[in-house]
Amino acid sequence: MNQLFAIQRELDERILKEHNLNRGEIHAEKMLALLVEIGELANETRCFKYWSKKPASDRDVIAEEYVDGLHFILSLGLDGGWEEVPEAGGNPGAGVTEQFHRVYETALSLKETFSKEYFLDLFEAYITLGYKLGFSKEDMEAAYLQKNEANHQRQEEGY
Repeated sequence: MNQLFAIQRELDERILKEHNLNRGEIHAEKMLALLVEIGELANETRCFKYWSKKPASDRDVIAEEYVDGLHFILSLGLDGGWEEVPEAGGNPGAGVTEQFHRVYETALSLKETFSKEYFLDLFEAYITLGYKLGFSKEDMEAAYLQKNEANHQRQEEGY
């Protein structure tokens, strides 16, 4: 998964150049984008919708939403100069909903204190969430590469 940082750097640099931005001036927007993507992922899993009988979205839809968040996490790591992938851990007994809470908590901690420690906490919580959603590391990487290609295509189309 370490090679994803280099791939993310290429996308980030393209976006920054095409939109005449620098990393430092979009930090707040990037953090909010991550929080939105986490919510979109939760919405597709429907894990919190105790009032509904409708099933979760298809696995490929959930994978695409998952890697949207992964793009922002990798980008935040690049912002901080941290290109390290932690091992998944966390509470093996926690359910998906509880893991979403953990991801939100760690994301907000990183927002408040932008440090390597909080970045690694967030990344670990997110990888653990991916496992709890039924994805292997290989699944995560393959979905990331597919979405990254789509993101480059979007830039070509003026998305």
